[in-house]
Amino acid sequence: METIGFIGLGAMGEPIARRLLTAGYGVRVFNRTPAKAGSLVEAGATLASSAHEAASPGGIVMSIVADDAALESVADEALAKRLGPGGVHVSMSTVRPDTTQRLAALHARHGATLIAAPVFGHPSTIVDGKLWVMLGGTPAAKARAMPVLQAIAQHVRDVSDSPQHANVVKLAGNFLGFSALEALAEAAILAESNGLPRAALLGALTETLFSAPMYKRFAGQLISGDFSHAEFTAKLGLKDMTYVRDAAKGGAVAMPVLDVLCDRFRNAVDKGRGTSDASVMAVGAAEAAGLDWQPKTARSPE
Repeated sequence: METIGFIGLGAMGEPIARRLLTAGYGVRVFNRTPAKAGSLVEAGATLASSAHEAASPGGIVMSIVADDAALESVADEALAKRLGPGGVHVSMSTVRPDTTQRLAALHARHGATLIAAPVFGHPSTIVDGKLWVMLGGTPAAKARAMPVLQAIAQHVRDVSDSPQHANVVKLAGNFLGFSALEALAEAAILAESNGLPRAALLGALTETLFSAPMYKRFAGQLISGDFSHAEFTAKLGLKDMTYVRDAAKGGAVAMPVLDVLCDRFRNAVDKGRGTSDASVMAVGAAEAAGLDWQPKTARSPE
């Protein structure tokens, strides 16, 4: 099996790279903090000294980093040139659609192809083999990357031949998820303002009409008030909803629910809860209603 370049070993990247190793692929990794690659090197990966050195001419390189700026710092001219004709860059980061479009054009100038493959899931989802991949890009590049993506995910959804459309799906999915969280929080506040404990309401709803895993997960956090274990932080939630807002402005789309979500995340970050799980944004709805949910949040510094 070929060696895959892998850039970004954060909470999501490290377990994805590990699954590639387990599947039998060679993996050449790069991370801005080299120490994070230690356990992967012990497991058989090789360490590259720069992002472009993680790639092989005509090969496949994957990246998953925090935001647009981080992606643009690694998906630069040097990386595109090293990949060259036939090379494929699988960009898994949650970024603005226009960023993906611009970087795809940069790659094309050197004969390489960038495809977008953002994911739905958390680190534990990857370990359990339950990751979902949204895929956009040229048919030939998608076909080449498909076996690699199938090795790390339970399902790969081909959404478009335009890479930026996969980012639209990802941002829309995150918007819907946090919209559900806001609705659960408001329902819980309605219950408590009428003397019904939120545990009773949320338990009844998530065991009947709203039994999907996402509702159950969010309801459990709202009931316990424990937001200290962050698989996805409030700071990242604010970043993603800001990206949704940018995309909505580009399409002149009014999204009043999005305005609420942006305010909730900004409130969470401003109150020092940015490193807590993103679901802590719901606490702002309770506080606005005069309720004290006494949340347990992450203690790590901003």
